[in-house]
Amino acid sequence: MSVSVTVVGGGPAGMAIALALHRNGVESEIVDARARGAAKEDKRILALSHGARQILEWLGVWNTIPHTAITTIHISHQGGLGRTRLTAEDEGVPALGYVLAAGDLATALDVALVETDIVFREHTKVDEQPDTPLTIWAEGAVDDESAIVRDYGQHGVICTATADEPHAGRAWERFTPEGPVAALPWGKDYAVVMTCAAAQSTQVGALGDAEFVATLQRRFGGRVRFTSVGERFVFPLGLRYRKSVVATRQVWIGNAAQTLHPVAGQGFNLALRDIYELARTLTDAQDPGAPELLARYDAARKLDRNGAMRFTDTLVHLFSNDDFLLRHARGAGLLALDLLPPARHFVARRMMFGARGW
Repeated sequence: MSVSVTVVGGGPAGMAIALALHRNGVESEIVDARARGAAKEDKRILALSHGARQILEWLGVWNTIPHTAITTIHISHQGGLGRTRLTAEDEGVPALGYVLAAGDLATALDVALVETDIVFREHTKVDEQPDTPLTIWAEGAVDDESAIVRDYGQHGVICTATADEPHAGRAWERFTPEGPVAALPWGKDYAVVMTCAAAQSTQVGALGDAEFVATLQRRFGGRVRFTSVGERFVFPLGLRYRKSVVATRQVWIGNAAQTLHPVAGQGFNLALRDIYELARTLTDAQDPGAPELLARYDAARKLDRNGAMRFTDTLVHLFSNDDFLLRHARGAGLLALDLLPPARHFVARRMMFGARGW
């Protein structure tokens, strides 16, 4: 087997692009500084769209990943009228999205790798660009000196939470002046992401269970009554992205290309769309690092990539404040969205499929 692509990073993005390339007739190898299987220990909970499910089905791994379907998304904001609901029934899909463990996703991708001839070189650190025709960087966060960085001054506190009634597949996105709070159906419970000011996040995460439930309830409101919570984890939030995701015989994908705020759950969904398009562009390529191919990929992804970053960035700035005029404008906007099916359909399709949903 002749390897023409080196994938640096054995996390979900790296494994997914290696599988996608293999499916499209381009052979690669994965190198990772960590031990193989390290990604299986990832404790994060992911919200993947219906479009992401289609890509994982195409890769042949979807049916082995435990998941909980999101059939309704309820969006509201604290301190004002106006709300909207997106439903799978209205969009003609089995679910708007799915909630799953990042570790389970990594396990399914690794099992699929084992069934191929793709080489996975663990405990291998890469300091310089390999000499294969193409290097795909899929490891870690954006580290380019010219990267665009926006620090929102926020951290996310994540945990699981139990409520007094079944979730029935409903996800909640609640915008507050302190930042958004998301409650996603996860098994019989909810996976919660509560945004806090960076200076307060450690203190909030360290609250006792009863105090944390009270804080979560105050932020979330009374539509769901939380009764208990699990262990809390805190992580910083922000926007960081490379101006260009291609260079001479190099491509960056996943968090190595852009890191987004988790509001609206666009991060890994965008990564999967990047992966699908990159594999499609390089199908049966004799030289996968050819400049014209990389330029074509870069051009094809600009609309969706820039749109996803603007979408999440706008939501954070528009909803994470207590400005009187903006508060009423937000409420009017949510009410209008609820009353105008075409606008609601546009938002739902955008969240499910990115730019190709337009």
